[in-house]
Amino acid sequence: MSPVIAKLDREPRAFQVVSTERSFGQVMINYTDHITQLMHDIVRRVPSLGHIDMSRVLVFARFGRSDAEGAYATCHAINLPTSEPSYYFWRDRQTGEMTRRSEWFITKSPSVERGSSAIDYLISFCLPRFCDQTIARAHKQESYPGAAPWVAKLDTIVHELYHIDPTMEGIRKLPSTNGRSTTRTHSPEFFEDVIAMTNAYLGSRPDPELLEFLKYDFDELTSRYGRVSGTTFRSFPSYPQRYVEVLTDQPVIEPGVRIEPVRTAGARARYTEEDLDVREFGSRASRRLSRSQRQQEQPSHQDQPQRAA
Repeated sequence: MSPVIAKLDREPRAFQVVSTERSFGQVMINYTDHITQLMHDIVRRVPSLGHIDMSRVLVFARFGRSDAEGAYATCHAINLPTSEPSYYFWRDRQTGEMTRRSEWFITKSPSVERGSSAIDYLISFCLPRFCDQTIARAHKQESYPGAAPWVAKLDTIVHELYHIDPTMEGIRKLPSTNGRSTTRTHSPEFFEDVIAMTNAYLGSRPDPELLEFLKYDFDELTSRYGRVSGTTFRSFPSYPQRYVEVLTDQPVIEPGVRIEPVRTAGARARYTEEDLDVREFGSRASRRLSRSQRQQEQPSHQDQPQRAA
């Protein structure tokens, strides 16, 4: 089977899919690149996700053991507005009087750029835990009766995309019983929508090659491709998150109250493509790949999108 390059809407890069047959010199699959390409196809085919501009979404990998409990994936909104000034405070349990407080601060979102694209959402996948997700392990047998085990992974991918709000401003806001937005991010209706969208995508007859990698668990991926890698940040295991910035002008509200400094160590305001990295993931740990390994083994990006014959 020859490599396939798919044309992607609203995205100047094309992702080269690693062949499902091992050949000489082919010793790695970049898992996050495959998820990204699949997401491009999903948002094209599923109308409820058609508002998503994938050029503003970056998929990256985090480490997560398969034999440990934890999330399979997470959608991170990094386009939230700067918060109003605030502070932490402590009160005496008996008198209720404020005994100390923090400095005034605001919370801000970092700027993340990939090439000429400003990134509004990060979607992380925990490897190898996500690779080993199945219908039974995720307790989704009733949602997908008779479905292949790997459909649970597709459900998770659709789930994370559905968190992207139609306004592309933060996490999707769910309506309450009175019609107002709430702070909830999940509801029975949310899960029902995800199931419907997942089935709709499968019913649209997508290219089987786009789904091929989901069919294998981590051991099978390793056996088939040699090694499993994923895009990460150089600061691994950390990644861009909202950060605290202390106000230059500190209002005085309680004279005589002790002021505690706000810890801002490690906070970064800007990330670019230079901050991206590639790591190889194993069952118990991950390791950073050298530049030569990335150049030789990572699926390449083409300057002009095209489709191979």
